[in-house]
Amino acid sequence: MGGLSPWHWAIVIAVFVLLFGAKKLPDAARSLGKSMRIFKSEIKEMQAESKPDTPTQITSERVSDGPDRGAAPAESETSPDQRSA
Repeated sequence: MGGLSPWHWAIVIAVFVLLFGAKKLPDAARSLGKSMRIFKSEIKEMQAESKPDTPTQITSERVSDGPDRGAAPAESETSPDQRSA
């Protein structure tokens, strides 16, 4: 009872064709597709912007723990004088 039967879909399609015309439906579908692509790309961009926040928090926690925990400093943290010794 809750689902749409094929007859319901046929009626809905017929109403759309009568309201908008057969020539305007492809243009409307194309515009809808472009809008959806833009929306998806914006969502991906927003997710990509929020991802760098998480690693910086983890890095700052590791730095705050420091060498007191027995972690060896990375090569970029050592000075050239310490490398030659």
